[in-house]
Amino acid sequence: MIYSFKDFIPVIHESSFVHPLAAVTGNVIIGKNCYIGPGAAIRGDWGQIILEDGVNVQENCTVHMFPGKSITLKESAHVGHGAIIHGANLGRNCLIGMNSVIMDDAEIGDESIIGAMSFVKAETKIPKRSLVVGNPAKVIKQVSDDMIAWKTKGTQLYQQLPTDCHESLREVQPLRTVPENRKLQEDVYKTLRDFMKK
Repeated sequence: MIYSFKDFIPVIHESSFVHPLAAVTGNVIIGKNCYIGPGAAIRGDWGQIILEDGVNVQENCTVHMFPGKSITLKESAHVGHGAIIHGANLGRNCLIGMNSVIMDDAEIGDESIIGAMSFVKAETKIPKRSLVVGNPAKVIKQVSDDMIAWKTKGTQLYQQLPTDCHESLREVQPLRTVPENRKLQEDVYKTLRDFMKK
């Protein structure tokens, strides 16, 4: 669902995918190979929201701000299920964990990882490559090369997902029984623990 607001029409690159059950409103600019999941709301009614190339905003996320603010989610930023970004700027290739809340004028540094269910207070400045957890969120250590490699691989799956959705996502009627030879899906990604055992 794409809506104009006060003559601002969202700009969405054709390579990106916005699920029909997501809502993108107003002054929003979405770059290449971005994925916006069902239930996500990206509301550019009171300010501009820019999603640079390769950003994903997953299911049931909210991106919004106070009036007069504009925000940027930089290239390859990864916003996990249910997270809220309210007036904050996200650095390149960062990860916002599921159900986290990032408040107004916070700055998340490049390649930082915010743990699930963390609360980042307004005006907090998170240095690049920081691992952050808690409520209120605190930096607990630096992100290792292995951690950022694992995060980057996960984001690459989401950067492929728009193409996969354009090619294969269709509304259908459900089957009533499980087919005898139903295929299995590929094991394309591992937990961080398993990734580091490689």
